[in-house]
Amino acid sequence: MAMTAADIESAIRAALPDAVIEITDLAGDGDHYAARVVSTSFAGVPRVRQHQMVYNALGGRMGGVLHALQLTTATPV
Repeated sequence: MAMTAADIESAIRAALPDAVIEITDLAGDGDHYAARVVSTSFAGVPRVRQHQMVYNALGGRMGGVLHALQLTTATPV
């Protein structure tokens, strides 16, 4: 069963409570998403580590329940 956008947002928010999260269903199939995650937790953290923080928040569901996630991370301006 695929993850919903709400499920993805909820998982990310649990790990990064201050995050501003935008989820877009890229293909309309509930299986290919884009996420933009903005969090103060990313300050001073390399981009690769920022992405790992988000993937970790998804609890190993990437590549299984969640097929594809185009990820953009940033710190608040």
